[in-house]
Amino acid sequence: MVFLPLKDDNPLKFIWFQFTTVTLIAINVIVFIWQSSLGEQGLVSIAMSAGVIPQLLLGEAKLPAELAALPPWVTLVTYMFLHGDWWHLIGNMLFLWVFGDNVEDAMGPFRFLIFYLLTGVVAGLAHAYANLGSEAPLIGASGAPAGVIGAYIMLYPRVKMWSLVLMRIPLKLPAYWVIGAWMPRSSSLSS
Repeated sequence: MVFLPLKDDNPLKFIWFQFTTVTLIAINVIVFIWQSSLGEQGLVSIAMSAGVIPQLLLGEAKLPAELAALPPWVTLVTYMFLHGDWWHLIGNMLFLWVFGDNVEDAMGPFRFLIFYLLTGVVAGLAHAYANLGSEAPLIGASGAPAGVIGAYIMLYPRVKMWSLVLMRIPLKLPAYWVIGAWMPRSSSLSS
């Protein structure tokens, strides 16, 4: 990653604290700790039963009874709270932390929560339609923070932010540079 966002110079104006953003991060961390306690087979089982499986969601595939705990449409929400490893979780939550507070400030806590969940659902559906025949589960919050980043760049393109350039050099750059450098890479990353 060329630019890693660390902090922006965009103070909150309407809310005094980003409760929804912090709550979403806390839920993701708690779910990941729980998920990690399940062992290797448990990780596979939870990914299969709570991840978005395109063939299951849009096709005729069916899960074995022991894995079919949730209706396929529910996985469009549950997949957002599962992650493959600590780096997957940390990357998604870092972007949510840096960009989420100001989008929450602009939208209000409840509308931000709805927006976050809807962008995650849309990302899950887009993945499913782009991979119609896939039986592999999609897990991770990447789609929802990507929606938050999109809202941020629309609202605050010129705000300066501290970023690590080439993972070593701290620089203060306009948000559109940092996000612009992230966008081509994000399309090649799996959630």
